[in-house]
Amino acid sequence: MAFVVIVGGLALAPAPAHAQQESNAQAQQSRSLRDRFFSRNLPPVGRYTAENGQTFILDRSGSTSLLRFDRSLETWALRSSAAPRGDVLYRNDAGQLVLRVTPDGGMTLYGPRAPQGSPVSMVGPGESLEPPALGPFQLHSLMLRRSAMLNEALGHLVQVNLSGDRSEALAVDALMVTTDAVLRMARSVTARSRLSRLRVITIVEGNRANVTYSNGELRVTTDPSRGAAGKPSSARIIEAFAD
Repeated sequence: MAFVVIVGGLALAPAPAHAQQESNAQAQQSRSLRDRFFSRNLPPVGRYTAENGQTFILDRSGSTSLLRFDRSLETWALRSSAAPRGDVLYRNDAGQLVLRVTPDGGMTLYGPRAPQGSPVSMVGPGESLEPPALGPFQLHSLMLRRSAMLNEALGHLVQVNLSGDRSEALAVDALMVTTDAVLRMARSVTARSRLSRLRVITIVEGNRANVTYSNGELRVTTDPSRGAAGKPSSARIIEAFAD
């Protein structure tokens, strides 16, 4: 069944949809490369801590590696590539380096808090990062809360549209990542001005994860065939306002 929610204009009660999982050749090749170099002692889903204090879950149970930091709403889909000395590099969809893994399973975390890299150690098992589905009333309540947060942060009305018929769970995941990215920009002295013309946020389904910003509309496209990896990251969403 299709689900359609519009908040900030008309509100329609959504109906739940079932996620459709499909593999593709690129994802399978990425997983094959990843698994060749991961230590057999590492579980498919594990919790890790870096020396800089960041803790995260790394989920390698599906066709794409997923990573989520503690106290974060966003699940990052990582793409692997071979590096010198047999290492494997993991980057997000904006091309930013996130992890480096050695053939013996050693990890290094990279990011704004660790631009030169921070060694990582495993601390225990983790939970799957695949997004859960919500019931219709929970979804509508969530949409209202996120819309109210945007309106308060920006000082003007932002209409939020959510529609599709293949994966409600992925659409909700994309909505959380999108609205969180906008809220972060609203709190930034340098980035806030880019949001002055934002009037509509639309989440739709398509054949490729994508994000565009034009004429006051931020349009995010999800690809349900890729599961949790089928959405643009917050890094790409923020980049869209700079284009």
